Amino acid sequence: MSFHKTDFPGLLVFKPRVFEDSRGYFFESYNENTFKQEGIDIRWVQDNQSSSTYGVIRGLHYQLSPFAQTKLVRVLRGEILDVVVDLRKGSPTYGKSHSEVLSAKSKKQLLVPKGFAHGFSVLSEKTEVLYKCDGFYNKESEGGIIYNDSELNIDWKVPVDKAIVSGKDQLLPTFANCINSFVFEG
Repeated sequence: MSFHKTDFPGLLVFKPRVFEDSRGYFFESYNENTFKQEGIDIRWVQDNQSSSTYGVIRGLHYQLSPFAQTKLVRVLRGEILDVVVDLRKGSPTYGKSHSEVLSAKSKKQLLVPKGFAHGFSVLSEKTEVLYKCDGFYNKESEGGIIYNDSELNIDWKVPVDKAIVSGKDQLLPTFANCINSFVFEG
């Protein structure tokens, strides 16, 4: 498995080593020892999986401390544009977004540290997404940012008339008005 740094401190892309032959493929999607060798020692406690159709936009979501979560995101079927926004005050990338195309074909994964809002848009006809979390879901600590915030100006790669956004996500505040207590410790 290879680890690639992004321009965002702590945000990493993982590309597993895939073994393919006439039967199909095999790869380790996660190996605790491999992660520890890279200085990443995370105890995963919850897996979340979703299925969505083309045009669905989920997010941008996060949980406030002490229930903040690190996530390891991958796609089991289809393709998404995975998007994060750095909420850590004092970070050199505070208030900026990063996007990464993840797909079942590429098998890339994104490690999203605590202090980032996370979301994705579905670029294929059907998609299944799986992500590991190092903290349990806690409804009272939910936070979010509206997906179409003009300050963030995120290109979700989905035409506006094809976007499918939940009622709950349409009511999220802007970046300027979101509740945020994250501080960069890098």
